Amino acid sequence: MRAYPTKCFSSSTSLSLHFMALLFITSLVLVSCRSILAPNFSTPHVYRRGQPTSSLDAENRRASILRDEGETPSPTAFFNEGDEKLDTKFVQKGTDKENFKGHKLRRIEEKLAKARYSIREASKIRNLTSTLQDPDYVPQGPIYRNANAFHRSYLEMEKVFKVFVYEEGEPPLFHNGLSKDIYATEGRFTNEMEKGRHYRTYDPDEAFVYYLPFSVVMLVEYVYDRGSNYNLDPLGLVVKDYIRTISYKHPFWNRSLGHDHFMLSCHDWGPVVSSYVDLLYNNSIRVLCNANTSEGFKSAKDVSFAEIKLMDGEVTDLVGGYPPSERTILAFFAGHLHGYIRYLLLHTWKNKDQDVQVYEEIPEGMSYYTKLRSSKFCLCPSGYEVASPRIVEAIFAGCVPVLISDSYVPPFSDVLNWNSFSVQVAVKEIPNIKKILMGISESQYLRMQRRVKQVQGHFMPNEPPKRYDMFHMTVHSIWLRRLNIHIQDQ
Repeated sequence: MRAYPTKCFSSSTSLSLHFMALLFITSLVLVSCRSILAPNFSTPHVYRRGQPTSSLDAENRRASILRDEGETPSPTAFFNEGDEKLDTKFVQKGTDKENFKGHKLRRIEEKLAKARYSIREASKIRNLTSTLQDPDYVPQGPIYRNANAFHRSYLEMEKVFKVFVYEEGEPPLFHNGLSKDIYATEGRFTNEMEKGRHYRTYDPDEAFVYYLPFSVVMLVEYVYDRGSNYNLDPLGLVVKDYIRTISYKHPFWNRSLGHDHFMLSCHDWGPVVSSYVDLLYNNSIRVLCNANTSEGFKSAKDVSFAEIKLMDGEVTDLVGGYPPSERTILAFFAGHLHGYIRYLLLHTWKNKDQDVQVYEEIPEGMSYYTKLRSSKFCLCPSGYEVASPRIVEAIFAGCVPVLISDSYVPPFSDVLNWNSFSVQVAVKEIPNIKKILMGISESQYLRMQRRVKQVQGHFMPNEPPKRYDMFHMTVHSIWLRRLNIHIQDQ
């Protein structure tokens, strides 16, 4: 399903709405997209994000580019001598309370500037093992794009990062999520943020980012009319009204045009629902399982979220597999017809090869998870949408995942080097899967399988969360996107 952005509010918005919008502080959003997401954490990549389109946003609010090559930590500036300079001074207008809030925002931006500098310095060390000390875990090996840069970034996040969760909205549509079945990761993240054990602040002026805690899964369950022929307007209207509410009650959405706000959804319709609000779709950080670049997913600002199917809410029985010497199946897949890619896979390989075992239905007496644990490679084709829980299932089973998709951005790919522990196959190459996998030498396979086991911890949905696990890695991906912007009150 393709998502198309639509305008959030029409020009016919009431006079009272315009009046209230004008009460907000005039602000300037300076957007700098850096290559903190790139492997070397150094070469800038600059682009302009979405412009304000809502009548709730003051007309004199504008977006600009902040360039900062060679950035050094400084209490007041983001530039070295010779860099292009922009006016970064906070214009002290309004009440003392507003000026105090502006001071807090400046402090946040100073902390971000220092973090960027530290990460860039760390990225210059190209060792496969981080040089930093850590009592719990030291990133090492080719599973990381840059182990040292990642480690420094993670430690900086732990020191300063704070998330404000808007309290508006009532369950079950808000502040709520399922902790079992296909949407378990979404529910677990929301529930953890609600508990406030990590990163959460109850002072919005201290926050680096703002969480919009609506659940697309719950909207589908309670608002969507299944007899409406896929009319998603009621879902989009709920999100519109929610953004309108928080923009009236708080200054933060209008201050940044949504750039420092994030939503999270593991439902296939997450991208479509976000498109009902232009600034949410174009500016905000969207944490999505359906991370499809052909449907508007932008890696520089959006976050790919891992999808895991936890039937009983527990992960214990999913982890583990046979040693490589006992994995007698070259490749395995089992799943119903669900989209064009699976159709091609089933049409090409179903019941046709003992090395590439593809089933639409698991035969009676055969165990799906035993097959996973007995296979060297596990095929992970996209369904109607790009995400698949089979990727994490394969990782948990110690099976090298084979990603079959044309537009999917894997989770944590700003940090993890997926080429080191997975195989990515274009859809057009489905007939050549056996040839491709047989072309991987035994020694190369053994290296990849060891790396799969090494990366398992980053995908664990622990309760309570543990450092470097799925919850913290997801927050780290959001942290990286926040590092990509500079917000300044004026």
